[in-house]
Amino acid sequence: MSESLLTKILTVSDGVAAGTRQDTSSQALADRLELAGFEVVERRVVPDGIESVRDAIIDLAEGFAGLVLTTGGTGFGPRDLTPEGTTEAVERSAPGLAEAIRIASNGAGRSLGMLSRGIAGTRGMSLIVNTPGSTTGAVEAFEAVEPVLGHALELLRGARPH
Repeated sequence: MSESLLTKILTVSDGVAAGTRQDTSSQALADRLELAGFEVVERRVVPDGIESVRDAIIDLAEGFAGLVLTTGGTGFGPRDLTPEGTTEAVERSAPGLAEAIRIASNGAGRSLGMLSRGIAGTRGMSLIVNTPGSTTGAVEAFEAVEPVLGHALELLRGARPH
């Protein structure tokens, strides 16, 4: 990439927010993003919950032209409410990105991607994408959508389609 693309990472986890669990997924995401030419400008942690996720995404996206990745809270657990909070924060849905993540995570004999409820969408000039809370899942989710992210962010900034 010719210019660095800005990224913020939001970890959604009661355990990480309480300091009882280590946040390995956001570090793995940050490392992988930097390898791909993205610049991580902020990392934040919030506990699980619709309001905590919604409010954090709204704050992270305010005046920001870049990628906001969430990690955690996309499964079937009772506190896995990241998609619901994200839905309340996004202005426009981007279902193709979430579907690409699910398809990629079901390859090579794996099937846990079917259990991901993650979504994607935009708010202002920010592209928001939910990724799973596992280190491998978060990185694989990013890799599934990486090829289109630069173009998507250009379009959000007003570039004309090719």
